[in-house]
Amino acid sequence: MKVRFIFAFPLLLSAFLLMGAAAPENRAPAPLLDARETHLADAVQLTDGGENAEAYWSPDGRQLSFQTTRPPFACDQIFRMPADGSGPPVQVSTGKGRTTCAYFTSDGGRILYSSTHQAGAACPPPPDRSKGYVWPVDPDFEIWSALPDGSDLRRLTENKAYDAESTVCPVDGSVIFTSTRDGDLDLYRMPSGMTADGKAVTRLTNTPGYDGGAFFSNDCKKIVWRASRPAAGTELEDYQRLLAQGLVRPSKLEIWVAGADGSDARQVTNLGAASFAPSFFPSGDRILFSTNYGDPKGREFEIWAVNVDGSGLERITWSPGFDGFPLLSPDGTRLAFSSNRHQSAPGETNVFVAKWVEGPKTAAVERYMEDVRWLADDAREGRGIGTRGLEEASRYLERRFREAGVEPAGQDGTFFHRFDAPVAVESKAGTAMTLDREPVARAEYEPASFSASSKVEGDVVAAGYGITAPDLGVDDYKGIDVRGKIVAIRRFTPSGSAFEKEDAERRYGDLRYKTFNAREHGAIGVIVVDAPLVEEGKEAPSEAPLPALRLDSGLTAAAGDAGIPVVTLSRAAGSALFQGPHKASLTVELEHRHETLANVVGVIRAGAPGRLPGAIVVGAHYDHIGLGGASSLSPDAHETHNGADDNASGTAALLEVGRLLAGRRDHLRRDVYLIAFSGEEMGVLGSTALTRKPPAGLEMKDLVAMFNMDMVGRLRGNALSVLGAESAEEWHGIVDPVCERAGLACSLGGDGYGPSDQYPFYAAGVPVLHFFTGVHEDYHKPTDDADKVNGEGGVRVAALVAELTEGLAVRPERLAYKSLPAPAPRGDTRSMGASLGTVPDYAGDGRPGVLLSGVRAGSAAEQAGLQRGDLLVELGGTPIRDINDFMFVLRRAKPGEKAAAVVLRGEERLAVEVTYGVSRGMR
Repeated sequence: MKVRFIFAFPLLLSAFLLMGAAAPENRAPAPLLDARETHLADAVQLTDGGENAEAYWSPDGRQLSFQTTRPPFACDQIFRMPADGSGPPVQVSTGKGRTTCAYFTSDGGRILYSSTHQAGAACPPPPDRSKGYVWPVDPDFEIWSALPDGSDLRRLTENKAYDAESTVCPVDGSVIFTSTRDGDLDLYRMPSGMTADGKAVTRLTNTPGYDGGAFFSNDCKKIVWRASRPAAGTELEDYQRLLAQGLVRPSKLEIWVAGADGSDARQVTNLGAASFAPSFFPSGDRILFSTNYGDPKGREFEIWAVNVDGSGLERITWSPGFDGFPLLSPDGTRLAFSSNRHQSAPGETNVFVAKWVEGPKTAAVERYMEDVRWLADDAREGRGIGTRGLEEASRYLERRFREAGVEPAGQDGTFFHRFDAPVAVESKAGTAMTLDREPVARAEYEPASFSASSKVEGDVVAAGYGITAPDLGVDDYKGIDVRGKIVAIRRFTPSGSAFEKEDAERRYGDLRYKTFNAREHGAIGVIVVDAPLVEEGKEAPSEAPLPALRLDSGLTAAAGDAGIPVVTLSRAAGSALFQGPHKASLTVELEHRHETLANVVGVIRAGAPGRLPGAIVVGAHYDHIGLGGASSLSPDAHETHNGADDNASGTAALLEVGRLLAGRRDHLRRDVYLIAFSGEEMGVLGSTALTRKPPAGLEMKDLVAMFNMDMVGRLRGNALSVLGAESAEEWHGIVDPVCERAGLACSLGGDGYGPSDQYPFYAAGVPVLHFFTGVHEDYHKPTDDADKVNGEGGVRVAALVAELTEGLAVRPERLAYKSLPAPAPRGDTRSMGASLGTVPDYAGDGRPGVLLSGVRAGSAAEQAGLQRGDLLVELGGTPIRDINDFMFVLRRAKPGEKAAAVVLRGEERLAVEVTYGVSRGMR
């Protein structure tokens, strides 16, 4: 092990340590331990002054070997000292050359270390910094053995190669070390008592890149080490070119484990940082190491712990500066480490020993709530599309996946699967309006976000509130001809009992509906004015602000423009339009801005023998609705909608599933993909994009199942809804026993077409389940905050999903996918209107119309021959520009009526006859 190499991210050890600052003389010294270092207690500082590091235990736990640079030595020498600080350090090395990596033999009778002293008494020269930051791989380093007092010095290796970083197996005394003897930096093993002839040395690694700093587990059945793996091409060529000159340019290091013979080597961490000095816990199932992970500047090194399977990443130290070279005593009760803490002068590193406190592991509930609180913090801006908070959340999830031991499975080796989505709409300079040939001030009107970008001029005809509602006995167009004219309509709905019925005010007051109705009556443009009809003697209500020109989170990508220009005009400028003849011109120029969003995609690779075909997806969406808008159920509240339950709760559960399954990867026979979706609130955009074009290695036709967790943070009475249970014949038999063991009262039922991210997967032919703890009064309101989330319940749902996932990952049989027939009527208020049984693709493909992601079995659409991929452009003689037009046509249609449907299928335009079915809120 090379201290200067390890600290060299990005600076030399000496330069790095100079960043530290001595405590002012007028201030009491800081305590040795930070309050967050709960695994450490009763710390003792064993050295004071100089650079002291790499302290390693004797087999009896009474002494430590270490290397130090202190007067009169100009570079590192080897010393030993009592582990309790009861005596002074004793020099072991010769005092000549440079030394590194001292380790007691298995019987404690000798100390191994590497040294350059045989090549000369002076310290080796520093490397040529004109090549950038490089570390010398000095071929004069050889491994030596001496008695604890430094006498009886014996040379164990002899060749013109770098031989260093040696540690000893406590069982048989064999030695593992790093060498360049075969042209690369690789691990080697030699038996106890080895001498300079080197005949029994065995090479353990042979992949290009640096392999070093290896340790044995206590039973010597496993080894752990740090490694770089330069990418083929320029990176590898640079590494090999420098190594031929005796140099290494430090690159990212990850932790690896293997059998003691080098077999079954696998990467443990995937932190993209400088991780080094790994060592096993006595149990052999967990690893301590140091890393600068999390510090953008790469200067802050801390001690971390991780399970050998890559799960359970946990930070151990929190002191500013450097903490590294952690090694537990042979009995696991004490930790030796090196640190910048408690310096008496800048640039010092000292050796410390602290009591190791195992204590309870970090509670799953605490981890879960930490994730929920971070995601649902006001700083995330409601994780709305186009916000900085949404981008920050994607990076947070990337980091949490890495910490859990989940591998990247997005595009180009990253965690990200990117797709394009609309994020804003803006009015351009050409937008203009005139009334009776007089220009209208721009402050007096605002284009609608769904307006067509076009210019019209003509007579203005007033049409009341612009409502046609036969069920309410209202028709504002009766006796009025608006064909080829611009229609003026009043905003909102009239007062009166007709619009007090459930949903009537929202449905008929919708400006998008009013525009559709005007277009259907032949209007070429729409002017909306908040000019209510008021009974004589009563005062008109205050005028509402002009609707802001913004892309509301409820507007899906499949929602196009209305086909005609639309503006909302102020009351002062527009009231006169409802009296007498007028002329107007409308010029609307809108620009829709798109942005690249990201699904965060990770994978836990199957580690069990007998790998099975296919994979499983576990998902949750991490976006929400930002400051509200059309999707808010507090429409007047323009404030952060944190979405703690919707869907920080599901995202936190997804992370917990990742932690649980990463610890079980050796039992999995199928890969498990963990996907945090974006754009769900705008119409399942992220999940649709992924099912259309999944990242490499993930094939829709091979998927066994998809589990979706959306709103799992309000578990009450142990009641859990498991939706989509009719998407496969086997779900009841699989889910019921697991729910019973978990003590959850699971209610199973429904198809896979619910309004969440399982929808596109089910439409693509994948059995799905959607886990849901129920609606509540805070849904889509600013009050959906973290303090109302049931953390224990969220963790229980995550554990249930993890168990179900593992069960499918070892189950040889695939599930029998069920495409369900159109549902029977329920008689609720939503059953007004008709249905085709189509499954709209809410992401669309940019063309006017409604893209179909599927059709229901036995539905009117299937009977008419409609199919996945068709673009519906006309229905019942009405052009269909987007999903809104489609819904409006279905709303006024009646079950049993026949109509012509026109679709584009590839290059072909097809007209078919459909017979409307009964709606249950379906399309």
